Amino acid sequence: MSKSERKSVLPSEPSHGYEFGGPIGAFATSFGLPLVCYLATFLCNDVSGCPVPSALHPSKLTITKLKEETGWPENGVLGLASFKVTRYVLGYYFLSLVFQAFLPGQESEGVKLSSGGRLKYKFNAFNSAVVTLVVALAGTALQGPDFPLWTFIWENYTQLITTNLGIAFSLACFVYVRSFSVKAGNPDRRELAAGGHSGNLVYDWFIGRELNPRIDLPIFGNIDIKAFCELRPGMLGWVLLDLAFMMHQYKLYGFVSDSMILITTFQSLYVFDALWMEPAILTTMDITTDGFGFMLAFGDLAWLPFIYSLQARYLAVYPVHLGLSGILGVLAVQGFGYYIFRGANNEKNRFRTDPNDPKIAHLQYMETASGSKLLTSGWWGTARHINYLGDWIMAWSYCLPTGIAGYLVQHSSPAPINGAQSPTDGGIVGGVPLKTEFVQGEARGWGMLVTYFYVIYFAILLIHREMRDEEKCLRKYGKDWETYRKKVPYRILPYVY
Repeated sequence: MSKSERKSVLPSEPSHGYEFGGPIGAFATSFGLPLVCYLATFLCNDVSGCPVPSALHPSKLTITKLKEETGWPENGVLGLASFKVTRYVLGYYFLSLVFQAFLPGQESEGVKLSSGGRLKYKFNAFNSAVVTLVVALAGTALQGPDFPLWTFIWENYTQLITTNLGIAFSLACFVYVRSFSVKAGNPDRRELAAGGHSGNLVYDWFIGRELNPRIDLPIFGNIDIKAFCELRPGMLGWVLLDLAFMMHQYKLYGFVSDSMILITTFQSLYVFDALWMEPAILTTMDITTDGFGFMLAFGDLAWLPFIYSLQARYLAVYPVHLGLSGILGVLAVQGFGYYIFRGANNEKNRFRTDPNDPKIAHLQYMETASGSKLLTSGWWGTARHINYLGDWIMAWSYCLPTGIAGYLVQHSSPAPINGAQSPTDGGIVGGVPLKTEFVQGEARGWGMLVTYFYVIYFAILLIHREMRDEEKCLRKYGKDWETYRKKVPYRILPYVY
């Protein structure tokens, strides 16, 4: 490819330097975050406790003891994967493609590309999720918690993580290699992402080199890989994991706790709200700015479903009963967060689609030299990213139902404590009746490192995303953005940040 041809397939906006700590940060993130997925699985389990007892007494920790407490596979690392699980997960992705292609959906156009023109999208993730869950709920009605989908998820949880990590890695490699086939003036409007053509292999593979990689598949037609991964396998997978954990709790204890119901309901509402508003992703940074690489593939397919569902997984083993006052408190937090989140996003979407809408026509705004209009009153006059505040407040309602988390697994105890008795009671080991209890003991509070990890991580994510968006807007609007920042001085939290 000649220099002039290469220039014509690059975005009009030049590469704006490294993010995420550059190549070293990209490598560390690509290795470290998948490791976090495994650590959360092994260090908080139904074998020895959450956290495992050795973590409470690190001076006595040994590799042999740690393997025993974490339920490490007997065949070692090979046990982290399974051909059977891989086949079923690939079948799940295939079913998602079938729904994408053949279920009815809304046709939309994306924002104007820097190379000109707009890409077309078909959105039906909501319909796809409804069909999937109707089938799952019908199976549950017939077979209860023993419906194969729920038992399969619980029994193969670690292998599910590995398979989705493998798919994310494979997709990242595929789109990276394929990005070098982008040609000047191509009719498919393929182009490179502004931040993904640094020339460093590791960084570009991580951040995403091609902006909107697409592929033509027989029968299925043209599939936008990034848009497909954004809200389909991972988001629905999050709900399916929660439901599997709910069914496991019921199978163990014969009831579903109020805390489990709240978390599963909140997270399902969050997912279905996103699926219903699926066309709104067309104006997000993920679609308009970021290329598709390991960062988005891993985040969409592995990190989101398996890390975001940690609270439900915890409650599957150690139920927490909130009572009426606890339920009302958590509902208040969720309601307040959703009020801000949805109110702000609806206001922005109405302003972008129809500025004369009576609901937002009274709002004040400033017009930039490029012709864009920036809201300076209403929700967006209180903070430049006020929707992030609502999102973060809702995150607390996912963690609070786990209470002061932490438990230990005790075997052959003389009597159950607080009714936390497992159906394994009555088993025989060496001629002695076996009793298994889940008690907090010295683990009380330490489990919060797992169950409240989400709210800490999410705060970091939102602040980092806000900083990236600030840099993008400063490049785009220049002095107009500086003027806007004076009119709306706060970033996320009014009067604080």
